[in-house]
Formats: sequence, structure tokens, C-alpha cells
Amino acid sequence: MTWVGGAVAGSAPIGPRVLRTPAGGFEELVVPSGMGPIKVQVQWAARGGSSALYLLDGLRAPHDHSQWTSDTDVLRRFAGDNVTLVFPVGGHSSFYADWYRPSSTNGQATAYKWETFLTEELPAFLAGYGVSRTNNAVAGASMGGGAALTLAAHHRDQFKFAGSFSGFVNPTFPLWNEAVRAAMWDEGRFNVDDMWGPAGDPAWSRNDPTVQAELLRGLPIYVSAGNGVPGPADVPYGVGNTVNAMGLEPMATIAAQIFRDRVAALGIPARVDIVNGTHTWPYWAQAISTARPMILDALGAH
Repeated sequence: MTWVGGAVAGSAPIGPRVLRTPAGGFEELVVPSGMGPIKVQVQWAARGGSSALYLLDGLRAPHDHSQWTSDTDVLRRFAGDNVTLVFPVGGHSSFYADWYRPSSTNGQATAYKWETFLTEELPAFLAGYGVSRTNNAVAGASMGGGAALTLAAHHRDQFKFAGSFSGFVNPTFPLWNEAVRAAMWDEGRFNVDDMWGPAGDPAWSRNDPTVQAELLRGLPIYVSAGNGVPGPADVPYGVGNTVNAMGLEPMATIAAQIFRDRVAALGIPARVDIVNGTHTWPYWAQAISTARPMILDALGAH
């Protein structure tokens, strides 16, 4: 792992000052943040281009790597493209949001501030490598899917494309806050009230892409979800995981349909696909493959 750059107290962290992004190759960086050092895995643009694609993990985000790098073929699929892939590591049960306070139920010492990291600290750091702060795409799976749309909605100056794959893109839907609560408690004993407050708190609406749909107008969007029917891609994951993946996906499908109807009513173009599959990484690998031409077009990264 390479430690590069640093931060003067009170200033944004920056990387080394270079005129052009490294051409190709994979690297692990450690980026200073208000949450402490954050590992970020990157695959540099094939020909030193300045655009970037941020890829966000799911609820079970590991602490040592992005599951995009281990559970999909995205590195190979984009290896010849002139876009840097950016994989923030961590964010377990965070929804990549700025939390009100540290989780009160698991001894968390520092409040998650992932939106600040992804839209301020990390872009400032990558700018030192020649990565643009304004010509980026963002996509995510499951937890990261809704977060990707939310980040793009509130930071239109940074993101030119947003994608959600099996994301929960309508968390204010009745009782869904309780589903989020249960999932976060199960995955790390996190308290959702410390993230967005109780149901009805404005933070829930701010982090609901369906509610914030108007802010996405004019942005290329790709939303996908599965129909919950298992296929060959589920077999290696075993029966237990497949049953769980079948159960989760209908929620994502309903959310995708609600989002589709909402943007259609507003006259906002978006591609929304309901495909065969469950809440499992092989289907999200397929989704990023489907989204790839849209991403390259939006970023001018061919």
C-alpha cells in the first residue's frame, strides 16, 4: 500500500501534483479524511484521461477491499477505457451518508461522513493525480445504489452519470425505514436514528432519490433491479445465500418501479431495467457492463 499526499491542518488533502493521470495500472492509496485514513483502490485510465467512475459497495462493505474488485470483472472490463475507476474501501452500513453522530449501539468512535469524503476530500486528493473534479460518474450496488443517485442529485457539478443496481432508491416508502433499521442492526449493530434520525426526519427525504428526482433532471441515469428469480449465477453462492438474495430483491424491484414512475411523471428520461436475477454480485457485474457505454458517453472517455 502506498501513502501519498497529506493535509495541512484546516486544508483539504491533496495528492502529488502531476499534469496527467497515470496511464493504466492498479494502485491502492490511503486518503486522509475527517473519519481517519481511508483506503481507496484505483485503476488508472488506460490513456491517462482525467475522468473517473466511482463505484460504491453494498451494506457488507469489507474493511480491506472493494467487493467490486473481488466479486466482479469490472477491472478487466474497463481496462482499455480512458476512465479511472475509483473504489472507496469501507463504509460498512453507512449508506455513504454524512451521519448526525456516531452510532450509539456499537461503540462507533467517529461519525460517518462519507458524503463529505466522496464529494470533497477524495476529489481534492485525486485532483493531485490529474483526475477531474467535475467529469465523474458514480454507481453502486445495493446500499451503494441509492447512495450513488443521492450523491449525483446533490452534487451535479461533480457527477455526469449515476447508476443504481438493486439499490433502495425510495427509503421513505412506508415502513421501509424499519427495513433499513433491521438491516443495519443485523449488519454491525448500527443505529439508523444516528444516521438520518427517526422516520420523517428531513434527512430521510434528502437521501431518497425518488423524492429528489427533480435534481436528477438532465443526468444520464441507469437503474436496474432483479425479479428475484435465481439463475445459474446464484449456484456458487449456495442455497442459503440464494434464498436471502431472492428475498431482498423484490424490495429493490418495487423501489425501481416507483422511481421509474416518478421520473416518467416528471418527464425525466432514465433507463430502468427489471432483469432476471437476485440480490447478488454477478447480476451487478452484468449491470455495470450494461451501463458501461452510457458511462463512457457521458464522460467522453472512449
